Amino acid sequence: AGGELFMQLEREGIFLEDTACFYLSEITLALGHLHSHGIIYRDLKPENIMLNSQGHIKLTDFGLCKESIHDGAVTHTFCGTIEYMAPEILVRSGHNRAVDWWSLGALMYDMLTGSPPFTAENRKKTIDKILKGKLVLPPYLTPDARDLLKKVPPQPH
Repeated sequence: AGGELFMQLEREGIFLEDTACFYLSEITLALGHLHSHGIIYRDLKPENIMLNSQGHIKLTDFGLCKESIHDGAVTHTFCGTIEYMAPEILVRSGHNRAVDWWSLGALMYDMLTGSPPFTAENRKKTIDKILKGKLVLPPYLTPDARDLLKKVPPQPH
């Protein structure tokens, strides 16, 4: 263990559901902790998640975080990595900590399928796919995984 989650995902292609569940649980706790302090992370992606020697996650690269965002507050900065960016960031309608949960849904999809849910040959087409929000679930996903992916963003808000 150790290193970037990205490299682990590259090596394995996809994660087994138990492995994905472990990482996603720890990421959920990390995001919840940040949110409880009024911080939106805004750049959740495999490259920004490190694994320590015991295989536990650590979020890195806090450069795009926004502080002092509590209930009801929004921010309008266009930032993040397109494939993991929530629709409200893309359309600049104002966003809050919900964007981190959207990114978590995209990351979950990536872990279970080997790529983010909305990708295309260029940025504009990727953005269009995100805004349309038609999620295609591969048939090999278990009913539990399919159900969870349907409930968690990346469905547009």
